[in-house]
Amino acid sequence: MRRPGAPASWIWWRMLRQVLRRGLQSFCHRLGLCVSRHPVFFLTVPAVLTITFGLSALNRFQPEGDLERLVAPSHSLAKIERSLASSLFPLDQSKSQLYSDLHTPGRYGRVILLSPPGDNILLQAEGILQTHRAVLEMKDGRNSFIGHQLGGVVEVPNSKDQRVKSARAIQITYYLQTYGSATQDLIGEKWENEFCKLMRKLQEEHQELQLYSLASFSLWRDFHKTSILARSKVLVSLVLILTTATLSSSMKDCLRSKPFLGLLGVLTVCISIITAAGIFFITDGKYNSTLLGIPFFAMGHGTKGVFELLSGWRRTKENLPFKDRVADAYSDVMVTYTMTSSLYFITFGMGASPFTNIEAVKIFCQNMCVSILLNYFYIFSFFGSCLVFAGQLEQNRYHSIFCCKIPSAEYLDRKPVWFQTVMSDGHQQTSHHETNPYQHHFIQHFLREHYNEWITNIYVKPFVVILYLIYASFSFMGCLQISDGANIINLLASDSPSISYAMVQQKYFSNYSPVIGFYVYEPLEYWNSSVQEDLRRLCSGFTAVSWVEQYYQFLKVSNISANNKSDFISVLQSSFLKKPEFQHFRNDIIFSKAGDENNIIASRLYLVARTSRDKQKEVIEVLEKLRPLSLSKSIRFIVFNPSFVFTDHYSLSVTVPVLIAGFGVLLMLILTFFLVIHPLGNFWLILSVTSIELGVLGLMTLWNVDMDCISILCLIYTLNFAIDHCAPLLYTFVLATEHTRTQCIKSSLQEHGTAILQNVTSFLIGLVPLLFVPSNLTFTLFKCLLLTGGCTLLHCFVILPVFLTFFPPSKKHHKKKKRAKRKEREEIECIEIQENPDHVTTV
Repeated sequence: MRRPGAPASWIWWRMLRQVLRRGLQSFCHRLGLCVSRHPVFFLTVPAVLTITFGLSALNRFQPEGDLERLVAPSHSLAKIERSLASSLFPLDQSKSQLYSDLHTPGRYGRVILLSPPGDNILLQAEGILQTHRAVLEMKDGRNSFIGHQLGGVVEVPNSKDQRVKSARAIQITYYLQTYGSATQDLIGEKWENEFCKLMRKLQEEHQELQLYSLASFSLWRDFHKTSILARSKVLVSLVLILTTATLSSSMKDCLRSKPFLGLLGVLTVCISIITAAGIFFITDGKYNSTLLGIPFFAMGHGTKGVFELLSGWRRTKENLPFKDRVADAYSDVMVTYTMTSSLYFITFGMGASPFTNIEAVKIFCQNMCVSILLNYFYIFSFFGSCLVFAGQLEQNRYHSIFCCKIPSAEYLDRKPVWFQTVMSDGHQQTSHHETNPYQHHFIQHFLREHYNEWITNIYVKPFVVILYLIYASFSFMGCLQISDGANIINLLASDSPSISYAMVQQKYFSNYSPVIGFYVYEPLEYWNSSVQEDLRRLCSGFTAVSWVEQYYQFLKVSNISANNKSDFISVLQSSFLKKPEFQHFRNDIIFSKAGDENNIIASRLYLVARTSRDKQKEVIEVLEKLRPLSLSKSIRFIVFNPSFVFTDHYSLSVTVPVLIAGFGVLLMLILTFFLVIHPLGNFWLILSVTSIELGVLGLMTLWNVDMDCISILCLIYTLNFAIDHCAPLLYTFVLATEHTRTQCIKSSLQEHGTAILQNVTSFLIGLVPLLFVPSNLTFTLFKCLLLTGGCTLLHCFVILPVFLTFFPPSKKHHKKKKRAKRKEREEIECIEIQENPDHVTTV
């Protein structure tokens, strides 16, 4: 019947939505019937897949060894600049240079020697020399170069030449030659291991000095160490989730309690994750510590489907056969679960697209897509089969724990109280079909009898509005303070030698930036005064180590005039570069000879910038200022330092995946705006997900979490986690036909609140062991996922139940429909009475 005033297009859209909805429900109903009729098949196939791929995963496990490939932007200008710099000035030609790690550090060992507070490291020469000799005496060690730096320097007061009075620390670097040879690389790796052992031994021998060592493989070792430290904690998380799921699925009613289904639901998710891992390793995937988040991500989504199916089972009619009840539960739950799983696949699929510039994020998203697909398959097949067997036991009145026949009420009356408590189904046989016995579940009872009335109380609503304003204010404040996490130590184990070394280096060697190579890659008229002025202008603000400045000074002191090309190059080659104090500049100039004429085709300088404690941010600013000058000035140059590979456009690289994922979710919800269930449901879902996402982003910034690859993956997950929990609640609300919005939200919370509370509680409890893993990576994972679960819980149980009572959709038309139906029914009764005057109503 067409509503008066409703346009024809609206009626057609409404009919289309109903057809689609009923079609999806019909498909899920048939799927449930298929599973209930062939439970052994759907139980066996997933088990065989898990055994097959799980064994393959154990045989093919291999860790990723290239940390730069994982966390540095895949496509960056810095890598092109490194290739050009390495082609002009190969590393083996710079072995005697102070900054020979400018292109590719290769194999090295680095140590910081720190004196006790108040002491002068310069007076500890004997200990320093003993350490140095011990390193040089190592097998396969080399002594062609020792790079040294002083930290915590105190200068002589009123000294014109800035003489050093004392220093707190000294840094020494030992480089190895590998020439790209695999054999040399293995020898270098062995040397680095021995170097680290030697430093630990020397620390015990020299108690007056503190030694902090670092080798080229230290970052990779400490990155991979997180996985080793987290193994036992992940198992503890699994035990906690299993316990929580088992207890939350239990009831006093021994017939309708489903503790084993909660347990089997979590195990279903576990075996799907194992299968996904097997597929990953079979396809030559290599493990890295960022993949540690996949079990928690997959568990948060998979257990939501488990608890929703349990709630759907409890909403079915007990007088139906168990196969029909399974089909009805699928029809009720699997439509929404299919939609949310599809959104998971879309968002993480976009994260795995070529637009993602961080390899670790791309690998994680690829694995997450496989995990979501297998998760969905295992939920409706393996767990659905478990639900069929549990339903069969319930229909035949078997005990939910002991699987024995529940005795009759007369038999129980003759037994002790403890036996009655254990074996009673808690529901009288006479009222077996009159009320819903599942209402006695403790979470369901709490929500229905206590929480729903409290949260919809008119005196509570103003406080909820104030709470949301506070939440929004802190979120907005945090979003204005976002900082990128290009610092690699954010991904390392917190008690590792690399972290200790980085902290000491930051404290005592942060007065200057890393040495930046300034490469002039085309012929230049260095003898021209205007070119000299341009070079001075470009190097202004830096401390420069430059052959050009030294040569100009040499010409001035020697009173030599070199104003033309031939004189300039002749004096440079025959006099300047042959002096012992200037010979090291030979490696900084590339000459070419055309006939009898020599030319300078390329050269390099070294620049060091004065920095504060926040060196990382200032290095990025220096890079962003120097690069545009290479395009605008007449001098063609590039600047490079190995750290640029990690920092170059890092903030853009890590934010692109979450922006793409958010755009994908928004586009999906808009496309289904007029097709799925109700347009206002999608509108409220967009608002809720945006609020949760911005809340997590802002609060994690206030909690000192940087935008690195782990936090970005957590933000992508937040989008889906919010949809997973808010969508069923919102769609049930907009479709509810009660008289008022308050009654509709009560009905929605009563229908989905139990599953949401069960899942979020299990999810948050499972995160607790991560807090005890001494790793920055797991700390970031814990903080982000805790905020994700907390903000979602806040919106589902506090903010939405209050705000939905203020705003559309209106429920007045449902009230009018019910009044019209009641009036129509009264008119029919009056007609029947008029047609049958002999009708007598007895009271």
